[in-house]
Amino acid sequence: MHIDINCDMGESFGPWVMGADERVMPNITSANVACGAHAGDPTVMRRTIRLARGAGVAVGAHPGFADLQGFGRRELHAAASEIEDSVLAQIGALAAIARSEGVPLRHVKAHGALYNMACRDRALADAIAKATAS
Repeated sequence: MHIDINCDMGESFGPWVMGADERVMPNITSANVACGAHAGDPTVMRRTIRLARGAGVAVGAHPGFADLQGFGRRELHAAASEIEDSVLAQIGALAAIARSEGVPLRHVKAHGALYNMACRDRALADAIAKATAS
């Protein structure tokens, strides 16, 4: 049996530090890395991917609403096609950085309000799935 210990990571951005990624990373088996919308930025994404690689931790994308002020926890309403585009762009950004570091993306886990809304709205869930499959 395999138990996956999963954690949201890479949620700092610019000079703002969120979380204790360096202390937590050795204790998990997979990381949901913020993709720059609700949190994270390209430098933080790269740093987090390197930490994960060094600890043997699987990396996944953690897309959310473009809502730094609300940390992606506020419900933002948009057409399913707009959500698909946003999620695709976020996954693509993280995938490009991961590829440059020789690290595959293993999963996608939506963040905060996006996740909660997708649990209630099939069209939104389908948009996330379509972006993930692209």
